Amino acid sequence: MVFRGPLPDVEIPNLSIYDFLFASIDEADLDRIAIVDGGSGAETSYRQLIGQIDLVAGALAARGIGLGDVVALHSPNVPAFAAVFHGILRSGATATTVNGLYTGEEMGTQLVDSKARFLFTVSPLLASARDAASRAGIADNQVIVLDGAEGFASLRDLMMENNPAPAVSFDPAEQIAVLPYSSGTTGRPKGVILTDRNLVANVAQSLPLLGADADARVLAVLPFFHIYGMTVLLNMAFRSRARLVTMPRFDLAEFLRIIQDFRINWAFIAPPIAVALAKHPLIDQYDLSSMEVIVSGAAPFDGALGKAVADRLGCLVRQGYGMSEMSPVSHSIPVSRADIPLSSVGITLPNIECKLIDPATGDEIEMPAEGTSAPGELLCRGPNIMRGYLGNDEATRATIDDDGFLHTGDIATVSSEGIVSIVDRLKELIKYKGYQVAPAELEALLLTHASIADAAVVGAHDAEGEEVPKAFVVVQPGAEITSEEVMAFIAEHVAPHKKIRQVAFIDTIPKSTSGKILRKDLRSLEVRA
Repeated sequence: MVFRGPLPDVEIPNLSIYDFLFASIDEADLDRIAIVDGGSGAETSYRQLIGQIDLVAGALAARGIGLGDVVALHSPNVPAFAAVFHGILRSGATATTVNGLYTGEEMGTQLVDSKARFLFTVSPLLASARDAASRAGIADNQVIVLDGAEGFASLRDLMMENNPAPAVSFDPAEQIAVLPYSSGTTGRPKGVILTDRNLVANVAQSLPLLGADADARVLAVLPFFHIYGMTVLLNMAFRSRARLVTMPRFDLAEFLRIIQDFRINWAFIAPPIAVALAKHPLIDQYDLSSMEVIVSGAAPFDGALGKAVADRLGCLVRQGYGMSEMSPVSHSIPVSRADIPLSSVGITLPNIECKLIDPATGDEIEMPAEGTSAPGELLCRGPNIMRGYLGNDEATRATIDDDGFLHTGDIATVSSEGIVSIVDRLKELIKYKGYQVAPAELEALLLTHASIADAAVVGAHDAEGEEVPKAFVVVQPGAEITSEEVMAFIAEHVAPHKKIRQVAFIDTIPKSTSGKILRKDLRSLEVRA
């Protein structure tokens, strides 16, 4: 049975994301502050930001970049990210945003897969960026270092060229705006094809539930390279004419200082930050009285934890749900709805249809007349759903069915009032501190070690209840390897959030007759252990 949320559908303009955000800005809003560097306090107005975006677009066009090209952006949250990100899109090119923690090896894989022609980075990340660029055949003169480095063009150099922004024309429903990389429900990271219409739609859909007003001061601690930060910060906050205050990386004391000094009243966070807000004694040393709304997303969020944060800070706490493949938000607790349990992910956004299916039988589950439905896999369909995975038709067909419903891989229930709760996970993905970790990627890497005969990776829990990657390892006959050596081997090749945190040695990896790893069997072993 198909169900929708209680809110009416919204109009989705047939515009590029640039035009949707900036083309019709009121004269009175141009001199509002758009973005602030949380470290230095340097401010950029909307007028200045739009000028910078146009100059970046012009510089790219002068270098032959435009429709059909891909440009990579590899940077922490700094104000320049906003100008470059939207400058890439303004030029008609596609932006592929890269995790700043990636190794050169991981980053190179993304650059090759996306066919990126240019790369923007920052000087602290230049070593890994150059390694990745060389793997992808990107020459040094195609690498721009935002803050400058000897032998490389800087963002200032590009803007000083004063090239006009190009005139570009495209169908927003067909133009690929961004290529974030996601593991989906299983497998290695894949390029998620999101169009301009996808991005415009998700901002328009989210605003009725989570939209701040022009007087909001929004803390940008969520990484801009992630679709969550991209949509709710770079796009939704700008559409609201709010003020973004950036943090390049999370540090609790700095996080609290910025809230206090800049009188932050809105924050979008991931659950590990909520744990600190609820429990850490440092909280009491700062004036956080300005905070009004905190929204948690990117990973499961406990209702009791949310209440603890709300009680301690005296603010509203809400939870949302989504996937990169949905641009990303599909469900949220509206700011105006205090009656919805924090343990739920709220209601379905406007313009989205959902249904639950029994994962064993494929039968649709009825929405109840009262109470709560039986659990089933959550499927979503709407204008925010990705076009597919880049160059991977098989994975696309496995994720989006013939009726256009995206299979989320999460098990949910729905109440008679349309309130959705995520109760379990069908997909194999591990969520460590809000970051995706694909078991298949780590398993493939483990199998390259000469002392490892077979391996499997599942999500386990550490002493603090955090989900972490755990490896089950079968050692080659006659070989020896320790847990520490397994963890060190993985750490050499992957970003910190992908590190193996626990290791167990086992005689054989349980598999089905078709060779599929039986992860439930491994998890039961882990529980018994």
